[in-house]
Amino acid sequence: MKSLVTGGAGFIGAHVAQELLNMGHQVVVLDDLSGGFMENVPRGARFVQGTITDHELLARLFAEEQFDYVYHLAAYAAEGLSHFIKRFNYNNNLIGSVNLINESIKHKIKCFVFTSSIAVYGAGDPPMHEGQIPVPEDPYGIAKLAVEQELRVSHEMFGLDYVIFRPHNVYGEFQNLGDRYRNVVGIFMNQLMQGKPLSVFGDGSQTRAFSYIGDVAPHIARSVTIPEARNQVFNIGADKEYSVKELAETVISAMDIPGELRFLPPRNEVVHAYADHSKARRVFGFGSAISLEEGIRKMTGWAKQAGIRKSSKFENIEITEKLPAVWLED
Repeated sequence: MKSLVTGGAGFIGAHVAQELLNMGHQVVVLDDLSGGFMENVPRGARFVQGTITDHELLARLFAEEQFDYVYHLAAYAAEGLSHFIKRFNYNNNLIGSVNLINESIKHKIKCFVFTSSIAVYGAGDPPMHEGQIPVPEDPYGIAKLAVEQELRVSHEMFGLDYVIFRPHNVYGEFQNLGDRYRNVVGIFMNQLMQGKPLSVFGDGSQTRAFSYIGDVAPHIARSVTIPEARNQVFNIGADKEYSVKELAETVISAMDIPGELRFLPPRNEVVHAYADHSKARRVFGFGSAISLEEGIRKMTGWAKQAGIRKSSKFENIEITEKLPAVWLED
């Protein structure tokens, strides 16, 4: 089997690519390296540098490689920032995905696996479940939901099979420690290693279920082998929710570096977001998940070895009104 993994130099994508190699797939990684790193691409995968917004590149790649499966993990997944980069968000997260779906239909892909997000639910009552009507509260969630709907109609019209995952707050090795806009665990670790206080929006009482990558990537990779998963949507991730303040304290303890919290003005975000995974557990047979403490300890060893990453600013902010001041700091 030959699989395309978009975003395979990034965090989740690199882990999925490795799982596919372990399964015996030939793997082609497509990544523009805007948020990923060459060292993340697993040995044995063919790397192509490029973007999913380049539809001509995709047409050539699909024609040359004749993929069996597409695993679409490329995205700019900054929910909070997406309010201020609407055009960039929709070009990358929606139009780029449509380019991939077009080629998948033309080349009779056997299954298109898409990582959506819990962001599609918005502020519904947690735990979120797949039967809820999604009402996303940010452009990132809107784009993800639009791609989900496009896959549904592409299946109905052209027979393109798909599996959709809605992961949430995934952390672990290969996370981009230098991204100041997303991946709070990596942000906290990077700040600690620099001797900076940990940035907490509001009072830190907002809750999330933080999901270790080892509990997520294998199921995404193997989903194409499970007939019951075809043309279905699944929440995937950890069950137990923690406050952001509890997360910060856990990271400080695991890193064994003295730290303090810097409380910032609250931003526009869903306060409580965690999901029900009974559907995925029924289809994929989940075992017991890694606890937050154990997962953070696993990531800590890698983060200390990877070292401090410079936190770069997003250079093409489209709207500055209500932009959190901390995102403008050097």
